[in-house]
Amino acid sequence: MSLRSGLTRLFSRRADAGLRLPRQAHSVALVGAPLSRGQKRRGVDRGPATVRAAGLVERLAGLGCQVHDFGDLNFTQVPNDELYNNLISYPRSVGSASQVLADAVSRAVAAGHSCVTIGGDHSNLPWKSLHLLLMPVWLYYQQLLFCCDKVPQLPGFSWLKPCLSASDIVYIGLRDLDPAEYYILKNYDIQYFSMRDIDRLGIQKVMERTFEQLMGRRQRPIHLSFDIDAFDPSLASATGTPVIGGLTYREGMYITEEIHNTGMLSAVDMVEVNPLLGASQEEVNATASLAVDVIATCFGQTREGAHTAFDNLPTPSSPDESDSKEQVRI
Repeated sequence: MSLRSGLTRLFSRRADAGLRLPRQAHSVALVGAPLSRGQKRRGVDRGPATVRAAGLVERLAGLGCQVHDFGDLNFTQVPNDELYNNLISYPRSVGSASQVLADAVSRAVAAGHSCVTIGGDHSNLPWKSLHLLLMPVWLYYQQLLFCCDKVPQLPGFSWLKPCLSASDIVYIGLRDLDPAEYYILKNYDIQYFSMRDIDRLGIQKVMERTFEQLMGRRQRPIHLSFDIDAFDPSLASATGTPVIGGLTYREGMYITEEIHNTGMLSAVDMVEVNPLLGASQEEVNATASLAVDVIATCFGQTREGAHTAFDNLPTPSSPDESDSKEQVRI
């Protein structure tokens, strides 16, 4: 028997005995936001059910989280919700849904939970709960309009008050920007890292600069808004905007691992999982499983696996402890 296999057996048995590193318990509120009015493709409103079915609750519970699933929110479609400025579809319906979501997330955070919102599309954000916003996502024109100190006069959003400044926002993983999106980023001096920046700097340096931007002066709660489109479509194909050249699995997990390590995560959005857009059930399952991995890593899941702490090198409690009666030979 090899030293490696013997030690593996010993460590796994001591781990089963309950000798694990203490882990901070998170109280996690799950809120489904099955909104689809912010884009044209059908099926994204089924995202919350798809991500739950991929084992999200069980995964979080396995990490020691206390999970409170509040189900899906009900959104009312506003009648005669006409196109605004020949650009924005269903602004009144999206504005109303955003207010419902903002109230729900605010209540969850005020009750002491970390809130996970499962979309649905990315046309709405729980604005009232925002302190710092980190978005590994595509840009959305409506979001950028509200990001900074001035709120435009948009139908359905009269309830909203300015809540962020440009220095409170970082975008990670941008590619294929629209001209208007690029203009707003530059005009408002919003910090962003494109996929080219990630290639050039590496994801570690990107996250260092991100935290310097967001928390260099003082620590405040972080709201992570994660669009599954940020990943390369080879990983996440069941989504509305699959453009080649997105985040790798390792880059995505590193982002969320580092956010978890700050201890400042307040809320997470996971959006744009669309089960009707996968070419097969396997693609749908892979996209939903990836979404679960992102959320779980926000709450302590690590790629190293389970961690077990020992004060001293474990020794067998009896010569015949292993099932095969093999002993460690050193």
